[in-house]
This record gives sequence, structure tokens and C-alpha cells, in this order.
Amino acid sequence: MNGNFTIRVYGLLLQDRNVLLIDEFQLGRPMTKFPGGGLEYGEGTIDCLRREFREELQQEIRDIEHFYTTDFYQQAQFFENTQLLSIYYKAEFANQLKPGFAVESKPNYSDLHKNGDMHFRWCPIENIKQQLSFPIDKRIGEMLQHRRPL
Repeated sequence: MNGNFTIRVYGLLLQDRNVLLIDEFQLGRPMTKFPGGGLEYGEGTIDCLRREFREELQQEIRDIEHFYTTDFYQQAQFFENTQLLSIYYKAEFANQLKPGFAVESKPNYSDLHKNGDMHFRWCPIENIKQQLSFPIDKRIGEMLQHRRPL
């Protein structure tokens, strides 16, 4: 078998029928996705999610519950000959958001110019699918829209 795998782990944080998104600039383009990132060698998926939330949001999370793992083939958009596996967990912030943690209410790409620039925002679940950049995230958006209240 030739090829590589990339494993991504994401958190679904919900608040009053809104879900937390990241608008960020990576790999030379703006994108909107759920918070999370790549699994590192030797790391469990929940440890990865906790690390990503510490790195990106400077926040701790709790009540982590598996939501979905991709069950279909997805070619990674940015890497040739690489299959993407994405794992999603529902979670909550362990504490109130720390002072200085800004959460937007609308998309804002105006000051996202270099890799790593990001904004966080709450998005109504009803509008989520059209906000997301990637096919797997769009599927998760549909699942969130059609589930009973969370």
C-alpha cells in the first residue's frame, strides 16, 4: 500500500444553538473550520484535542464525548497521496473564558494575512454548513443541524 495518512482531531463546542468556529489563514489561504488540529505521533486523540485547545485558545476543555469519525475515503486537500481521517468530539470549556479571549460574532478575514493568524467566532448551527471550508466539516454541520437539541 502506497500513501500516507493524516489524522485530524476537532472539538465541537456548543452554546445556545451556536458552535465555535475558527477563521484562520493557513497554507496560503483563509479558511473556516472547527477548533482542533493534527494528531502527533505518540499522542492519543483526546490528548491531541486538549493540546490543540491549550495552544490555539489557551483554554481547558472537559466532558469530552466522541461525536463522529470519518467513515469514508477523503483525499487530503493540501497533500498528495494522503488520506485524511477526521475525528470530532463534543466538549465544553472547563472554566469561563479567560479575559482577553476574543470571540467574534461574524466572519472577519480582513487581518488574516500570514499562516497562523486566526479569529474565533460563534456561528448559529442553522447557518453552519455554508460557513465551513472543508467537505468533512460540512458533513458535521449537517449532522449538527439535524440532531435533536444538544
